Amino acid sequence: MPSSADRPSPAASAPSLTEVETHGVDRIPDAERTATPFDLFRLAFGGANTFSTCVLGAFPILFGLSFRQGLAAILLGVLAGALILCPMAVFGPVNGTNNAVSSSAHLGVHGRVVGSFLSLLTAVAFFSLSVWSSGDALVGGAHRLFGLGRGDLSYAVAYALFAVLVLAVCVYGFRFMLFVNKIAVTSASALFLLGAVAFADDFDPSYAGVFTDAADAATSALFWPSFIAAALIVLSNPVSFGAFLGDWSRYIPASTPRRKVVGAAFLSQLATLLPFLFGLTTASIIAHQAPEYVDPAAPDFVGGLLAISPGWFFLPVCLLALIGGMATGTTALYGTGLDFSSVFPRLSRVQATLLVGALSIAFVFAGRFGLDLVRSISTFATVIITCTTPWMVVMMLGYWTRRGWYDPEALQVFNRRQRGGRYWFAHGWNWRGLTAWWVSALLGVLCTNIPGQFVGPLGDLAGGVDISLPLSLGVAAALFLSLLRLFPEPRAAYGPEGARLARTVDVPVPPITGPGAEGAVPDPSAKLPA
Repeated sequence: MPSSADRPSPAASAPSLTEVETHGVDRIPDAERTATPFDLFRLAFGGANTFSTCVLGAFPILFGLSFRQGLAAILLGVLAGALILCPMAVFGPVNGTNNAVSSSAHLGVHGRVVGSFLSLLTAVAFFSLSVWSSGDALVGGAHRLFGLGRGDLSYAVAYALFAVLVLAVCVYGFRFMLFVNKIAVTSASALFLLGAVAFADDFDPSYAGVFTDAADAATSALFWPSFIAAALIVLSNPVSFGAFLGDWSRYIPASTPRRKVVGAAFLSQLATLLPFLFGLTTASIIAHQAPEYVDPAAPDFVGGLLAISPGWFFLPVCLLALIGGMATGTTALYGTGLDFSSVFPRLSRVQATLLVGALSIAFVFAGRFGLDLVRSISTFATVIITCTTPWMVVMMLGYWTRRGWYDPEALQVFNRRQRGGRYWFAHGWNWRGLTAWWVSALLGVLCTNIPGQFVGPLGDLAGGVDISLPLSLGVAAALFLSLLRLFPEPRAAYGPEGARLARTVDVPVPPITGPGAEGAVPDPSAKLPA
């Protein structure tokens, strides 16, 4: 641990909010790693304490569940998702870089582009969801307050303005994003609690949904598929942070106890029960008072919320949409722009952010005006779970087998356009981790079953119940550990204490060559702080 003389001065620890961040995915210098686990909590919670999370919380009602059934689905999804997500927070403090770069140790320095692809997929999905939900709420609120027309032009202008605002925050970088989330966590929480007052008289926890004793056999048969599908959509929210946690935790000092970092990530997701339950509660009220807004053929949660809201709550709804949407949009977009600046070296972090933002905006307009919005959201959420969760399993098991030891310089080989190092494996690809990922992800997609939304070719394998998540989790873990035993990795990829649950083989490590390299492999006894 650095002495007090080595610690950064107050001036160095508080850069200007309006200073554009220059760091890409290079290792953050120790002197600039001044964030805390509480900062991680605020970013992760602030990114989910939003209106778009309310929309996800409404899905159990849209799928026909009762309030109590929907509550059980949300609790299951949030708890399972938080447990899967929280270990992913440790890579940032250990390596000082994002999780996609850290995955080089398990997928190879070229195989790390899988993490970049997953972050892009997640960013497009949740950036779009935040723009859709926030834009709809702003237009709807302005219509009720000021008589603004609700035509396509109004929505298009709202989406464009909101997207540009989010892009501006992302361009300035981490410190500005942290500032926005500090405001969002407090203000959005207060507005959600105010909503509890606004809807207290209308709420009825006995809302029965469609799966009642009077339901016919065909409807009753859809209960478990609908329940599991609702839980998976909720679970997609915490899982979506898996590729991004390192973007924020890399600013936390390496000496910070791991339990505090993991605990901050876990608690941040438990705290999202606030927006999830707001969405579930208001959706059940909408289903009772204005059922046309939860028609599965053309659901409109935002319109229904405004229809049942008292007049004095219209302005808080607009504020919630603006503040919460900013938090979700920035946390989703920032990390992907950061990572793609390394995948495409000709692009700076700012340029990569603008490029990904432009692609996301195109999807926003296509999804809103050209596609089925609900189907787009549920399908993207499904793909996020089935593709990202196995990748996270490989990362977490890799961390365990390596005993938390990594070589930060070897992780940066791809970003520096170099070759060789501990994680070069087979021409930059570690086929063990890659095979475990793509096989389990493919099986997950094939076995997905979201009734009326997306059903894979093997979706009826378990009588219509979606088994994609447990199957992909189990296959990824078993296959990865088996491959590590059957086809040992180089001994040099592990730290001085050796491997855990894996075999190794002594083979020469190719020296790091290329721009800025000295042609030497770092000392294997050099261990990062625990």
